Amino acid sequence: MRRLVILAAFLLAAPLQAQSDLPAAEWAYVQLPDPQMEADARELMLELRCLVCQGQSIADSDAEMAGDMRHLVRERMLAGDSPDEIRDYLVERYGEWVTYRPPASSLTLPLYAAPIILILAGLWLLRGRFTRRIKR
Repeated sequence: MRRLVILAAFLLAAPLQAQSDLPAAEWAYVQLPDPQMEADARELMLELRCLVCQGQSIADSDAEMAGDMRHLVRERMLAGDSPDEIRDYLVERYGEWVTYRPPASSLTLPLYAAPIILILAGLWLLRGRFTRRIKR
């Protein structure tokens, strides 16, 4: 019984070990001095997906990884990179999944075509339903 209690304590304490003791990155929670540059960085951060949270942008996430990505965005903006260059760098590093607006390609074509096809199919089904009622 004692071993079972010790095992349970270790299993329950495992998430606590996942927390980092490292300080946050310099630009993770600090805005850039130039308001226009910060606005551009913020706009880009809203387009980038947090790799940990998956459903939040890095601008909205409190995950440590999101803070590191915010730092990277602001640091590269200060270095003179454009938002497109930063986005391309992150897509190259993490894949197209990191952005909420993946570029149109043969792989992403179904993402863009599916809503149009579903709307057309729904309209076609509604048309069929209404023409049956009119013929009666």
